Amino acid sequence: MLGAHHAASGAAAWIALTTQFEVSLGAVVSAEWAQQSVVLGAGLLDVGPTGVITGAMVTAGAALVPDADHRRATIAHSLPPVSNVVCTAVGRVAGGHRRGTHSILGAAGFVAIAWLAGLASVETERFGTVFPAAGLLCVLLVAFAAKALRFIPDRLKKTPWAVGIAVAAFITAFSPEQQNWFPLAMAIGVVAHLLGDMVTTGGINLLWPVRIRPPKALRRVPVLKRIWRPNGNFSLPLLGNAGSWREWLILVPVSAYVVLVLAGAAAELSQAGVSTFVATR
Repeated sequence: MLGAHHAASGAAAWIALTTQFEVSLGAVVSAEWAQQSVVLGAGLLDVGPTGVITGAMVTAGAALVPDADHRRATIAHSLPPVSNVVCTAVGRVAGGHRRGTHSILGAAGFVAIAWLAGLASVETERFGTVFPAAGLLCVLLVAFAAKALRFIPDRLKKTPWAVGIAVAAFITAFSPEQQNWFPLAMAIGVVAHLLGDMVTTGGINLLWPVRIRPPKALRRVPVLKRIWRPNGNFSLPLLGNAGSWREWLILVPVSAYVVLVLAGAAAELSQAGVSTFVATR
């Protein structure tokens, strides 16, 4: 899956799990039976409009973290020279691309790091509870997302730092006050990435470092050989190769969903007034 699509799917997953709103079917279907509403979103966390925005930003970046195992990946050049060093180090520990960071063990490691960062909190009079360590990690995550979504042209080499620090400061000040919000955002983003890669042709090995290869007799079975790859990866190639038309067919409406919800959250903040929100935190 393309990097921008990973970021969009991560943000969409955060929004779907933390928001909840009703959509009237009457706006789409005129039949009498359709004059009802459908509840969209799980609403697992009461994060408010700012939490929706800040969480979506972080989760978009977290959805790119597993690709930090590739020193030549797009995100490796998102926040030079720090991102280059981080991706090189992660790649060495993970054993290469689509190995350690694309496994259950790797996902647990990323969530553990986010959990440790979320333990450090500071009580402020104006912004309530803030998480400075999580804010520092957000600089890197925001830069990942900005690079993948092409918000920053390659010729503006100093801009990623300015964007990353500014947005991370906003996230630190206005993030959800629940202590578990940051590891949850990391978990959602990483899982979204793994699922995205699993439905493409190459697949992933969730059990790394254990590699279970299919017996030779099964490697010729038409359907099974596409699901259980000779290298031990598992794949459900619903989207085909990365960047396929099927991937675009799904991710275009997903991206539109993210944009519309974030625009609605921003409009809600604008109507209520950020100053009022800050005063009541």
